[in-house]
Amino acid sequence: MTKFNSIGIDKEPKDTLVVVAMSGGVDSSTVAAMMKKEGYNVIGITLKLYNDTKQTAKSKQCCAGQDIMDAKRVADKLKIEHRILYYQDKFKEGVIDNFIDSYLNGETPIPCVQCNQTVKFTDLFQEAKNLNADALVTGHYVKSITEGDNTDMYRGIDLNRDQSYFLFNTTREQLNFLRFPLGNLLKDETRNIARELDLNVADKPDSQDICFVPNGDYASVIEKFRPNSFNKGNIKNMEGKVVGIHDGIINYTIGQRKRIKISDKNPLYVIKIIANTNEIIVGSKEHLIKTKINLKDLNIITSDKKDFDKELFVKVRSTGKLIKAKIDISNKSANVDLLEEEHGIAPGQACVFYSKNDNGHKVLGGGWITK
Repeated sequence: MTKFNSIGIDKEPKDTLVVVAMSGGVDSSTVAAMMKKEGYNVIGITLKLYNDTKQTAKSKQCCAGQDIMDAKRVADKLKIEHRILYYQDKFKEGVIDNFIDSYLNGETPIPCVQCNQTVKFTDLFQEAKNLNADALVTGHYVKSITEGDNTDMYRGIDLNRDQSYFLFNTTREQLNFLRFPLGNLLKDETRNIARELDLNVADKPDSQDICFVPNGDYASVIEKFRPNSFNKGNIKNMEGKVVGIHDGIINYTIGQRKRIKISDKNPLYVIKIIANTNEIIVGSKEHLIKTKINLKDLNIITSDKKDFDKELFVKVRSTGKLIKAKIDISNKSANVDLLEEEHGIAPGQACVFYSKNDNGHKVLGGGWITK
């Protein structure tokens, strides 16, 4: 009978080389310590993704200078090899530029998905392969179940921390190589393990902002890279009447209520952003209700087509709930019918597919919302 180690590989831990993606936070540091304690051969790799400033260094973010130093201290304590990869140019091209273009197109982007899709699970994945590693291990709160050579992804048991939404674009090859040891833990349990292992980051605050967006001020980032993007335009109501002037569509997102700067007897929300005419459409909350979504650039990661014959659920924002749905797939696009109403669905966001079995909610894949 084949005997697998704790991460589902048919080797003794001492003969298993794992690369741990170390961001300098408590989650990835704890994963590195867990792997070391279990006897694996561990190499920690930290990515330098952007040139942080004093402002960003004070923010609760990942991949800044202080975080790199924290990762190095943890690696030194664990007596594991630690490497720093300088991916600023790759990150600028693959993540920041995409983020800015998406906003200028009237969308609401998710740079964390792009980051996983590019530098983390493409470039770092290849680096781990070049080191002849047996697995790339991360501190994401998702559950993975490996049987033989096949790994499937599930929502983490800590639903307040579940990060499966951000990983829907993972390829089958990447998923089979990735491992997520925190998927069966609650965040408090992770911190307790870090304290028991006497890690200096045990009580370090979580990252809260997009790493390259200090204090959540994404408009300042766009102004830095594209200073000519703040063109005034019309704000119209649902009947097409001009009711105000905006200072640039990048200052607005679908569902936004505050800072629209229009007085009305009823609350107004941003219903639509039209980039080609530089217009913002506002209306009542009822106008945000949607039950149909169109998707592009699908990525299907389940290897079992029968998953789509089961009861299906979708998630249309990272902090959203699972919604029962019907999914009609055609090549790399899909039409999704929500079986319950949802507010404020925005182009540029992801729609992630799930089915349920005895192991939990399995990630089947997903796509990008176009309308």
